[in-house]
Amino acid sequence: MAMPRNRRATSLRDSDTRLADSDKIDGAGSWDALEWTKIDQPVSRPVPHGLSDFLYEAEEVVAEGYGVLVNTDEAGTLFVTNFRLLFLSEGSRDIIALGTIPLATIEKFNKIIIKQPSGPRQSEKTPTRRLLQVTGKDMRIMIFSFRPRTKQRRAVFEALLRCARPVRLWDMYTFSSGPSRFSNGSPRVRLVNEYLRLLGMESHHIDISMIEDGSFETSNDWWRISNINANYEMCATYPHSLLLPKSIRDDDVLQACKFRARCRLPAISWCDARTGAVLARSSQPLVGLMMNMRSNADENLVGALCTQLSGGKGGRRKLYIADARPRKNALANGAMGGGSESSSNYFQSEIVFFGIDNIHAMRESLVRLRDYLDTHGTKSSDGMSSFLRHGGSTWGGGNLSSMSASVSTLGDSGWLIHIQNVLAGSAWIAARVAMESASVLVHCSDGWDRTTQLVALASLLLDPYYRTIRGFQALVEKDWLAFGHPFSDRAGMPNLSGSGLDLPRQSSSTNFPSSPIRQAPGSFTSQSPASSQPQTSNNYSPIFLQWVDCISQLLRIYPFAFEFSSAFLVDFLDCMISCRFGNFLCNSEKEREQYAVSEACGCLWMYLEDLRASGGRTHVHYNLFYDPSKHDGPLLPPAAALAPTLWPQFHLRWSCPSEAQTGEVEAQCRIMVEQISELQKAKDMAERKAREMLSTMEAIKVEIRNEKQASSSAMKLARKANRENDVIKRAIQSLGCRIQVSGNDDCTIDIESNLLGDLPQRITSSPSTRETADSNEEKRDLSISVTVTPDNNDDVPGNPILRVCESLCPLRTREGGCKWPDAGCAQLESQFVGLRANYDAFDRLSIYDGYFQPE
Repeated sequence: MAMPRNRRATSLRDSDTRLADSDKIDGAGSWDALEWTKIDQPVSRPVPHGLSDFLYEAEEVVAEGYGVLVNTDEAGTLFVTNFRLLFLSEGSRDIIALGTIPLATIEKFNKIIIKQPSGPRQSEKTPTRRLLQVTGKDMRIMIFSFRPRTKQRRAVFEALLRCARPVRLWDMYTFSSGPSRFSNGSPRVRLVNEYLRLLGMESHHIDISMIEDGSFETSNDWWRISNINANYEMCATYPHSLLLPKSIRDDDVLQACKFRARCRLPAISWCDARTGAVLARSSQPLVGLMMNMRSNADENLVGALCTQLSGGKGGRRKLYIADARPRKNALANGAMGGGSESSSNYFQSEIVFFGIDNIHAMRESLVRLRDYLDTHGTKSSDGMSSFLRHGGSTWGGGNLSSMSASVSTLGDSGWLIHIQNVLAGSAWIAARVAMESASVLVHCSDGWDRTTQLVALASLLLDPYYRTIRGFQALVEKDWLAFGHPFSDRAGMPNLSGSGLDLPRQSSSTNFPSSPIRQAPGSFTSQSPASSQPQTSNNYSPIFLQWVDCISQLLRIYPFAFEFSSAFLVDFLDCMISCRFGNFLCNSEKEREQYAVSEACGCLWMYLEDLRASGGRTHVHYNLFYDPSKHDGPLLPPAAALAPTLWPQFHLRWSCPSEAQTGEVEAQCRIMVEQISELQKAKDMAERKAREMLSTMEAIKVEIRNEKQASSSAMKLARKANRENDVIKRAIQSLGCRIQVSGNDDCTIDIESNLLGDLPQRITSSPSTRETADSNEEKRDLSISVTVTPDNNDDVPGNPILRVCESLCPLRTREGGCKWPDAGCAQLESQFVGLRANYDAFDRLSIYDGYFQPE
């Protein structure tokens, strides 16, 4: 599981609460080099303050002890919290991943005492080693060594008994941490939305209120969504909503469920909205010991799965009934009332047996595989027998005979054979649906283990949507959670059995593996009688782990078909097994809803989504090679491709970490993708700056164009003003005035004395300002205002105004009169010289009067 994201790089080296020097181990190079310091009384010490940087929310330390992780010969402090067993290295003061395991991931733990033979010169008292063995459900076996007579092993062991074996479901860590920021939505709504997608009705939207009041039902031409199990009265382990044939009434459904084990009647898990072919699932029929019991309602319901063939072919499609069990096991179930169908009783059907072993065979196979990996791994828990751990480069010891024995041991585990059987069965089902457009009904005994494996894996092969991250979530929630895979029983977690919430402590059905306690000749081992009661019962089995392993094999065969990577599958499994979140608690949807698990606990899907959001599309959960266009239809692997191998990222990550690392090509590709991402970011930034510069240049061009237009307008106005000034200047000079303009815009006008005589005069001059509207910029232009104010008596002889009139006005007579009757004398004012006519006199003229008098 990923470490806490808010962990700070705070060192515990300087903590005041470190273990005393007398409590530490003197050496940890190998088992033979370990020397122990005798301490009469255990030392009580508080939890180091710096440890809080490594803890999750609501995680509390229960006990601690100082020891050595034998797998790596590393000394450190072992803490037991309410969530996990946490090993902190003495040297690096950091968490050691191999020695840190969630409590729910621990399958069992035992105290072991190893006695060493005494030498001829040693005392009669034989030295012993006090060990704690921890076996995990995630393929690791750990051995911790503790100093004798310190009672630290006892403190850790008793804390594990209290915390790793919760009697009630509510004692688990996930209820203490609460939903936090990883709150869960409604699984009911997500299930119905997936049904709508399968029916080709994605545009429909529902809410939780429509589901709770039972008012929501919809259908297409063949199938309908039924709420007949809304209160879980028909079947306690089926979901609240079922996808059923449209032609079957609810009354017939209630009759049909009685003919199937645990009332798990045939229900549709996946359908092709284009062709009408379906994948259906159920439990075994109750045909009895003589295989002669029948049910018309069940036969009609199964027959309804064979709808009419599309495309004008006519007739009804064929039905395959796939029994996941070996034939002999199916017949043996007849003694308990179960059994298998007869093809003569079901319309156009064929019965096929896949021969997949039961949950007990899977559990024993995984134990043997784990023992094999621990024996030959570089991090072997015994520290002696592994050739790889002592510098070897090959499995089995480096010679041909040893390699043959090693491969034989791996084959004897049977794990890869079981994986191949599940893959082959799922591929066969997918081929029947895709190539023949047939419908398939899958079942085993109870219909929640092997049935779920086959149906979910066949759906993954048929539907590209399930090969995306969001589709994978929908597939798990539909076929595994909603259809009642008993996760509590199979993963060894507390359940809600009986009226109380107690988990009975049952004994283990498997023997203690031999690999962790193999010793050199002359030594002998004894198991302490005070061993833990295993938390797993006889119903424990790695069924879900096996299914995810099958997906990892498909991911290896089709590297372009899946959006998620192998790292995503590993993190997903770790979260599920650790029970840090509530999605996979309990045995059915009914139990999770009855005790509001979704509201009380965090959501695994939200946690994984938050991890991906932190890294974007380059996150390790995304498959770098994903190309949906290459595999936009069903995946139908050939039989030759179904040759499974070990899943390195999961099986070998603890025993051989170097082998579990991502392949060299993928690692280089991921580095290149990150570099391309950085270059793409730099390119986007440069393009953004270029766009900003272009936008700025365009704005400057517009301003320059406006300035040019304003300048042109100003030039025109200036030229016009110059022309006007020239006219005025000539007019003034014609009066005998002399104009002088200085550099500071001051204007001086001199008038000849013979023109003005003694006439009072006022001459003013000032510079003016002209403003252009386009550019809003002031343009200074020289304009002159000259005003000559004569006396009120215009008849004064020698009046210069009259002379002006005589020289400028063409209507002036030689005698000094004016041809314009009653006209005033001409005046020069405001840069204008004109006549001041008496228009009133003009209006009084009659038609007989002449305006201009003859000369």
